[in-house]
Amino acid sequence: MNSIETASQRVKDCGIIAIIRGDFSADDNLRIGDALLAGTVTVMEVTLNSPSALESLPKLRQHFGDEMLIGAGTVRDVKQAQAAYEAGAQFIVSPNLDLESVSFARTNRLLHLPGIFTATEAQSAFAAGCHMLKLFPMEVAGLAYLKALRAPLNDIDFVPTGGVSLENIADYARAGAAAVGLGSKLIMSREQTSEDITARAQMLRAAWTRGRHG
Repeated sequence: MNSIETASQRVKDCGIIAIIRGDFSADDNLRIGDALLAGTVTVMEVTLNSPSALESLPKLRQHFGDEMLIGAGTVRDVKQAQAAYEAGAQFIVSPNLDLESVSFARTNRLLHLPGIFTATEAQSAFAAGCHMLKLFPMEVAGLAYLKALRAPLNDIDFVPTGGVSLENIADYARAGAAAVGLGSKLIMSREQTSEDITARAQMLRAAWTRGRHG
C-alpha cells in the first residue's frame, strides 16, 4: 500500500478520529494523545484554528512515532495544507472541498479528507482522487442521510463528523461509516482529566466495535 492507503486503513482500523480544537497548548496535546492512546483511540487531528496546532504537530509525531496517526484539521486552502504537511501531519481534514488542496495532497502522497455534504460534492471529491471524505455537518442531517448517500455512492468511505456521540456511534458503524470524527464529545476542555479522556475513548471504541461487528 502507498502512504495514502496506509493512513486510510489506519483510520478505518481505529474507527475514530479524535478532534482537538481549542486553546490547548502543545503540552496539553501531548497529554491528550497519551490518554487517547491508553484508551485505544490511535488517530488524532489537531485543527489549524487552534493556536498551538503547527507547534504541536511535530512534537506529537516525535513523541508517538508509529503508535498514533497525527493529522491536521480545518485545512481550508493549499497554503494551510502545505503548512500542515511541513509540520509533519500524516493526514489533513477540511470542512470544504478545495481542489488545489486535493492536488497538493495527492502530489505529496498525503491522505486528505475534504469536507462534503451533497452527493454532487462527494462525486467531485471522488473524481479528484479522494476516496475517504468528511461528511459534515452531521448535526443537521443524521444517520438517515448517511444511509441515503451510501446507497448510490457505496464505493466512497464516508467519515461522519458532528453530532456523533456514545449513544449513536454504534448506529453509524452499522450504517457503514468508514470511521467517525469526534470533538467535544471526547475532548472537552483543558481541565478534563487524562483518566476521563481514556475512559471516554475506551467506551467509544467498544461501542464502535459492537456496531461494526454486531
